[in-house]
Amino acid sequence: MDQLDYGALAAAPVATDPFAHVVVEGFVRPDRLPAITAGLPRLERGGSFPPSALSLGADARALFEELEGPRFRELVGEKFGLALDGSPTMVTLRGYSREKDGRIHCDSTAKLVTMLLYLNPQNDAWSRSAGCLRLLRGPDDIENFAREVPPVNGTLLVFPNTQEAWHGHKQFVGPRYTVQLNYMTNDGKARSELRRHRISAFVKRFTPAA
Repeated sequence: MDQLDYGALAAAPVATDPFAHVVVEGFVRPDRLPAITAGLPRLERGGSFPPSALSLGADARALFEELEGPRFRELVGEKFGLALDGSPTMVTLRGYSREKDGRIHCDSTAKLVTMLLYLNPQNDAWSRSAGCLRLLRGPDDIENFAREVPPVNGTLLVFPNTQEAWHGHKQFVGPRYTVQLNYMTNDGKARSELRRHRISAFVKRFTPAA
């Protein structure tokens, strides 16, 4: 049974301010979300972890597998007019936000497309904009944003990576679960980034949290 609402993604318009992106609230089906979040590990350190480095429940692991499947890839490619066949994927989970996280940035040029899927319940912090991703009009001002995306309830954000795709969030410290999937280029820089994530995850498995 699909965990994701592909119809909602297919119907969602592509916004262009401040850069091309799609937001789908409730992309994870509400009846499937509790089982998925129950199967996420408790993460008390920052950074990104590949699924292979984590102990995941069956529903959470099925979510990662579904996201890497052909149906999602095809819809994303159609939505943005991109040929993603053959593009390697890099999938990670972040579960804890640190003081230094959320600084304004564009993603690595090794990434063709960035997908963020938020798996957090609604709380007061998100209502105050802490930890809510902002799509920015430039690199200098976190308040100069076109859209703010609360990281809640299976909300999906997808955007092609460009030199104008500035994003970041106001400081938040605490649990903040985000699945990130990137369609990568096939060049050496992409292979290096994939390798770096695997090595980092291996080291973290044997290093106590600070």
